[in-house]
Amino acid sequence: MSREAFRERFRARFYDPAFRAEDAAIDRLEAIAWDAYSKGRKAPLTEKAGPGAADPDYDVSVEWKQARDAIAAAQRAHDDANAASRVLLVVGAARNDYTCPGEMSKSWRMASIARARMEALGMEVDTLDLSVLTSDPDKHIHPCKGCVSTAMPLCHWPCSCYPNHSLGQVNDWMNALYPRWVRAHGVLIITPVYWYQATSPLKLMMDRLVCADGGNPDPSSTHGKKVPEAKALELRGWHYPKHLAGRVFGVVVHGDVAGIEGVRRSLSDWLGWMGLIEAGHPARLDRFIGYYAPYATSHRALDADTAVQKEVENAGAAVAQAVHLRRRGELPAVGDDLAPPRPK
Repeated sequence: MSREAFRERFRARFYDPAFRAEDAAIDRLEAIAWDAYSKGRKAPLTEKAGPGAADPDYDVSVEWKQARDAIAAAQRAHDDANAASRVLLVVGAARNDYTCPGEMSKSWRMASIARARMEALGMEVDTLDLSVLTSDPDKHIHPCKGCVSTAMPLCHWPCSCYPNHSLGQVNDWMNALYPRWVRAHGVLIITPVYWYQATSPLKLMMDRLVCADGGNPDPSSTHGKKVPEAKALELRGWHYPKHLAGRVFGVVVHGDVAGIEGVRRSLSDWLGWMGLIEAGHPARLDRFIGYYAPYATSHRALDADTAVQKEVENAGAAVAQAVHLRRRGELPAVGDDLAPPRPK
């Protein structure tokens, strides 16, 4: 990017005339940001990888190490037999009453139904409302850069692509979300369909969870993003660790015209591929709400559809029951002892 283009984009955040009194200060900040960009200071604060790393002397981002340590703590909590059972309840809608529509989503309402049922069955429920990405001005899930497609060990667990301070790609939410997935014993996703597909916030999170399925927990083994080293490491025989395997899941997908079955199948396939275990038929739900009815009356349609409300409640109950069984060792993951002939 040219200096002129960089300056234009940097100053776009200060378009409001109220900033004009601070133009000199903004110019100084822009000069610092340009220096970071032009010199590629992705991780300005680093520490040595330390004992246990492939290269203990490699400089690792302080923020990456903090995320790694948070994941390790979450895994210990997950493995603690005396800890309360925990479900991550993911609300996939992009709409909430602080966004342009000014109205909560049906997904949020259905999640509230499922949450009450799971809590009644002894679950701690961690509600992950992805709609905050559209209402919080500086919370982001930056897009996946496709490191996996170059070589699996180039994709680090947790993701090391962000934050990238030289590009201003900061306030990435995923470092806070990875431990929430790891800590959970079960996951229930409730989402609408947007144009035959998963919603934008949900898909962003899904893509950034690719590092949970085969990701490399040691960036020093590839010295950051050294492509030849990552390719060589994979070709020597990569084991594709499934960092979220063994948790149970349920999926609830709703729409008004089309696409619900496809999204439900793709979400179920994705979670199953990562080694999560389906909580049974009641936890796999796709339903139309207000089929071909006006959008303006969709909440009234949900009010009237007491059957779908009960089905959502049952989905939450199925996930809670499966968590109890799994933690008692009574819900085996069929095929755990089978070696895949083509791991990936």
